[in-house]
Amino acid sequence: MRIDLPGGAYELREPVTWPVVATPATSRVVYAAAHVVADPLGDNTPGSPAAVDWEATLRFRRHLWSHGLRVADAMDTAQRNMGLDWAATRELIRLSAEEARPYGDPAALVACGAGTDHAPDAADLHTITAAYAEQVETVQAAGAGVIVMASRALARVAAGPRDYHQVYGKVLGLADRPVILHWLGEMFDPQLAGYWGAPGVDAATESFLELVHAHAAMVDGVKVSLLDEQHEVRLRAALPEGVRLYTGDDFNYPSLIRSGSHALLGIFDAIAPAAAAALRALDAAEAATGEEAAHHLARYDEILAPTVALSRKIFETPTYHYKTGIVFLAWLNGHQDAFAMVNGAQSARSVRHLAEVFRLADQAGLLADPELAVRRMRALLEVNGL
Repeated sequence: MRIDLPGGAYELREPVTWPVVATPATSRVVYAAAHVVADPLGDNTPGSPAAVDWEATLRFRRHLWSHGLRVADAMDTAQRNMGLDWAATRELIRLSAEEARPYGDPAALVACGAGTDHAPDAADLHTITAAYAEQVETVQAAGAGVIVMASRALARVAAGPRDYHQVYGKVLGLADRPVILHWLGEMFDPQLAGYWGAPGVDAATESFLELVHAHAAMVDGVKVSLLDEQHEVRLRAALPEGVRLYTGDDFNYPSLIRSGSHALLGIFDAIAPAAAAALRALDAAEAATGEEAAHHLARYDEILAPTVALSRKIFETPTYHYKTGIVFLAWLNGHQDAFAMVNGAQSARSVRHLAEVFRLADQAGLLADPELAVRRMRALLEVNGL
């Protein structure tokens, strides 16, 4: 099957049929950070309250669970701080946890972001702590696990590491079970520059590690999104025993997972079938020895290698617009009926960018129904005058 893309004609590969195995991986704990599906008939113009297609949004979470992946919800992939307001976030948290119950313990299957975005004008540490407390309570009341997200308000107000430790210490004291701490780099959100109260990565890491060691009993793991492989490896080695490192590195995830990191990744929203198959190969490798283990590791590498180029394209600068590529692939694959996003974010990437995402997704075997994908890609090109 051929399609004319910007830059020339492209011949699609044969589609790949990925196995669907709902049993989670055994060698790593893996979350896919999930997007929300906008209501195509809703007013999702920039600045408007989010209008969400809840049925399609929940259907996509079932898709992720069907591949044995856990769901990280109400995070930056779901457009927190980029269009998903607190009213919609509260409903997303409630519905996702409720939807998970037939599959098992919601706290094991869904972890949701708790932040301070409903109090953007918070001007002191007390107000910021109270905002965190409200969102932590919302997540816990739903029965989901808690991911403590980075706070723009805290980044603005804090005078140094001591202020971060004060706020996070109180927030961790409110948790009814260990939480995941999220370190989101400024490439994902420029307003988080200098997080942990230090201007450089080394000083910030020292502050962060001090906090984690002081509260290790209440920290399930840390999710790090800095796109720096060597830094993550060093940080992973410095964590207290029992505290996981969940890679958030959408550029270097195959080698980081292979070498010992767990995962909480936005790209796994888009590549769930391939990611699940690769994790099964990694499970098999770690249960085997010698040539058999090497064979399974080679399969792990073979599956994930072509997804890296796709991920690097989706997450290219400006990185925070990666959600557009994630939703675009969900639309191409029939998980939603419209290429529409809250806050009008479908316009954040160019047609040339999206055409390259199409091509790379096909090369990675991630266009489930090529005829549908081609039909939708042609419609997008046509509406853009191509």
